[in-house]
Amino acid sequence: MRPRFVYFDLDDTLLDHREAERRALADLHRQSAEHFGAVGFETLHSTYRQHNGPLWRDYGLGQITKAQLKRLRFAHTLDALGVRSLDPDRASDTYLDRYGAHWQWSDGAREAFHAIAEALPVGILTNGFQEQQRAKLAKLPEIEAHCQPDALLIAEEIGTWKPHLPTFQLAAERAGVAPEEILYVGDSLKSDVEGGVAAGWSVVWWNGDPAHEEHGTRATSDWADVLRLAGL
Repeated sequence: MRPRFVYFDLDDTLLDHREAERRALADLHRQSAEHFGAVGFETLHSTYRQHNGPLWRDYGLGQITKAQLKRLRFAHTLDALGVRSLDPDRASDTYLDRYGAHWQWSDGAREAFHAIAEALPVGILTNGFQEQQRAKLAKLPEIEAHCQPDALLIAEEIGTWKPHLPTFQLAAERAGVAPEEILYVGDSLKSDVEGGVAAGWSVVWWNGDPAHEEHGTRATSDWADVLRLAGL
């Protein structure tokens, strides 16, 4: 059945978050070279990712605040690396400034998004900090310009996070269609796939593992597959 509405995740789906994150950390490493000493960039990158993910889960569960997340991901990273001379708040500020400088579309996403938006109503459903997600949308204004006005949902603004069911229920209400008529494209197994399937949506697991597809999902790294699933 052709969907009547298509929702997209933002980070690592339409926007290349991982590359922006990597470049921002590289900028931090270069600008703070006197603090990192013999600690190489790849070690910084892998250690940061090790600590960042669990803290985002804690934040989504309401166990820590936004300010704590921003500080702790660098406090934990620098502590694990034995870097004592660099203040975590300074590291966070530098990272966030440079992160915003590297936002860009994921490969092939812009063309696919436009093709779908010309044929079907579309929306955005994303976790993340309100001000940061709004800034991303401002830098890639074509996204918001093509979205249905009530169907641009940022978790911090609506007060509920993926993968929690109320998040998807609200998004379906905003789309004005039945859950089974929604196609959702997102990269996270937990937040996007498990959340969307539990809500009764069809889900494209972007860059997912085909060996772990669940009922109602399709794992792919090819935007042509997304277009076909959208009935185009």
